[in-house]
Amino acid sequence: MSAKVRVRFAPSPTGPLHIGGVRTALYNYLFAKKHDGDFVLRIEDTDQNRYVDVAEQYIIDSLNWCNIPFDEGPGKEGDFGPYRQSERKDIYKEYANKLVESGQAYYAFDKAETLDDHRKDHEAKGKTFIYNWHNRLKLDNSLSLSEEEVKIRLAEGEDYVIRFKSPESEILNLQDEIRGHMEINTEILDDKVLFKSDGMPTYHLANIVDDHLMKITHVIRGEEWLPSLALHVMIYRAFGWEAPKFAHLPLILKPQGKGKLSKRDGDKLGFPVFPLEWKDPKTGEVSAGYREDGYFPEAVTNMLAFLGWNPGTEQEFFDINELTQAFELDRVHKGGAKFDPEKTKWFQQHYLQEADNAFLAKEFQKLLQEKKINVDLDYTKKVVEIVKERAIFVKDLWEQGDYFFISPTSYNPKNAKKAWKNDTSELMQELSELLKKQEDFSAAAIQENVKSWIGAKEIGFGKVMQPFRLALVGAMHGADLFVIAESIGKEETLKRIEKGISTLG
Repeated sequence: MSAKVRVRFAPSPTGPLHIGGVRTALYNYLFAKKHDGDFVLRIEDTDQNRYVDVAEQYIIDSLNWCNIPFDEGPGKEGDFGPYRQSERKDIYKEYANKLVESGQAYYAFDKAETLDDHRKDHEAKGKTFIYNWHNRLKLDNSLSLSEEEVKIRLAEGEDYVIRFKSPESEILNLQDEIRGHMEINTEILDDKVLFKSDGMPTYHLANIVDDHLMKITHVIRGEEWLPSLALHVMIYRAFGWEAPKFAHLPLILKPQGKGKLSKRDGDKLGFPVFPLEWKDPKTGEVSAGYREDGYFPEAVTNMLAFLGWNPGTEQEFFDINELTQAFELDRVHKGGAKFDPEKTKWFQQHYLQEADNAFLAKEFQKLLQEKKINVDLDYTKKVVEIVKERAIFVKDLWEQGDYFFISPTSYNPKNAKKAWKNDTSELMQELSELLKKQEDFSAAAIQENVKSWIGAKEIGFGKVMQPFRLALVGAMHGADLFVIAESIGKEETLKRIEKGISTLG
């Protein structure tokens, strides 16, 4: 690669960023960093009807949370700004006019209702109406009108669009970095609108002008843009510019059935399809986000990287630097990738188990503070070390170890029936007296003392250990019983035994 690699992620701020968009951004970022290049964020806000004010910041926050920050873009001005298309309007008009002057595009004055009539007429005859070489000389445009008439209409301010003039009969040879060589006959292409009557460019013109002016070397985008590849290559040629290399990424598919993953799938099956929680400013509807659902960003990016790419090795866990080193476009799949919510949880569990206990303790402290529980950070860290093995999310640490922080408020009825017999209260009273005299309240010392006592009484371990656990935890689950006793301390252990006796006895 001779020129410096420059890629761009160019979302429209019309709503929240779908994880399919995050994956596109991720692949662009990885490719750029692999080749010491630049990753550019460009906001394509030419569709003013669908523009949502808070969406741009949401996109930026999402990329930052996923640890895929851009090098240039809104708020990080480089040498190729502005990075919002709405701030580049004048540029597009100039380039649209250049194409008209060179005969590569033309003014079209057709009224919407006239074109609609043509469509209906074609449908009635079982045909499809396409505005291109075979009928453009019969329609209302600068190709069918005299130069004088075109000047008059423009001077009078008549509404027009600028259409690209597709070649009449040519076989285009196209190259895609993922899909390889393709051929398209230009006869089937329509003369796409490049510039609209409202003075705004369409995506087709704006993105090509911007990519050229921003020196973009590789356009890595979703499969939905593959049908536009022929047009985009022809526009580059019409300007006399060298086209970038193109790579079209496979779709992310539903977990069940066919088709593209949608918000509806997430709602139905209970998983997010957006990186961050989204509150619709118009309806107030709130959509779940991976961050708010407790996922770590590295779990999400690792999961997304594997939706359409694999490293060709057995390795599955990659941090962002490892992904950068391993990523190559030629290992991106052509076919769609089925989304698996359980696999995302599997990645999340791995990253939680690998996480530093001090970090987890700080995160867990936030949840404890919400519950008005104020404990020492060292104590929280100790609890995390004990219970984290079964957790997937930080919030699970509470479910796995709430008894380290609060005394049971109820006792599992099924467990109580099994564990608390007629003579249990008497035994628990004896255990309480034994523990009162215990000076060394470490787990090992408590265990030795209690086991000796049980052995001396010649009774089964379950007869004591089950009600003891029920008193401390409220159910028959949890960490090592003696570790729990040591952690909550002598006073709290005795208090819970007494409460068990008075409640269950």
